[in-house]
Amino acid sequence: MGKTVLDLKNFNVTYVNKHQRVYAVKNASFKINKGDSLGLVGESGSGKSTLAMALLRLLPLKTTEISGAANFIGKDLVKLSEKELRKIRWKELSAVFQKSMNSFSPVHKIGTQVEDIYRVHEPGAKKKEIFEKFSYLLELVKLSDRVYSSYPHELSGGMLQRVSIAVSLINDPELLVMDEATTALDVVTQGEILDEVVKMEKELDMTRIMITHDMSVVATSCNKVAVIYAGEIMEVGLVKDVLKNPLHPYTKGLLNSFPSLKGENKELQGISGFLPDLSQKYEGCIFSSRCDHVMDICKNKKPKQLKEEGRLLNCHLYGGGN
Repeated sequence: MGKTVLDLKNFNVTYVNKHQRVYAVKNASFKINKGDSLGLVGESGSGKSTLAMALLRLLPLKTTEISGAANFIGKDLVKLSEKELRKIRWKELSAVFQKSMNSFSPVHKIGTQVEDIYRVHEPGAKKKEIFEKFSYLLELVKLSDRVYSSYPHELSGGMLQRVSIAVSLINDPELLVMDEATTALDVVTQGEILDEVVKMEKELDMTRIMITHDMSVVATSCNKVAVIYAGEIMEVGLVKDVLKNPLHPYTKGLLNSFPSLKGENKELQGISGFLPDLSQKYEGCIFSSRCDHVMDICKNKKPKQLKEEGRLLNCHLYGGGN
């Protein structure tokens, strides 16, 4: 096991306004070690992107409250000042967002924009140094050097997304967050980029969080998975264990919602019901209203996180109320 890169302990994100509070992430706790590729998976509205944006401290200060601890290589991201954050954001902690290709200026060449980005943290860097470093990254994402002197409109969406990934790695970050970074692309291009990301991880000794609603993305590009529902972590474990033998009813429901590429055709089973109102506080398990295995204790008492078969789990079925 490598060193711990990120250690979340009771991490909370709450949106606030004059009328109500929305508890978007509640008591999230898990660790990511050096070299891990952790898939953060859950249905739309489960708090995946909120968690990522909160780690990067990109949420508006006036309408967001963040509490708990997010220890990132010796620094608590929750307690850092904006000045301290600027030193590590995009350098030690980087991100690629969905449709991030749209963030490129249409009137400047890719190389010019890359130079501006790199010099935020390395103001004295020469053009040759930046070009050589970025050329290496372009090669990793299967793009040629000509991209450097191209305008964004001269590249396809898939090529621009690859450029976005290369840009996110230019400062050799300790942790890369990919938030639905391939969702907008066709299946073939998505598969190619995910394959390249996995190869890059091995070559660059990279650590990654992959945020997605697609279990197949987790299965093919991650070694660990954290399942989140309505802002709460349900299950965390190795991908090979969780996908083969899911323990939490919500994890089972997600897997039953996806078609299998092997074996007999089976009727897909969706999860009945809807996400709960996150402006309300719930005494029991947040998933109890949709769970097929609900018990009386589930409605009245929150399960405590426990270790079961080598993974973290929040569920009364396994003694989580003890």
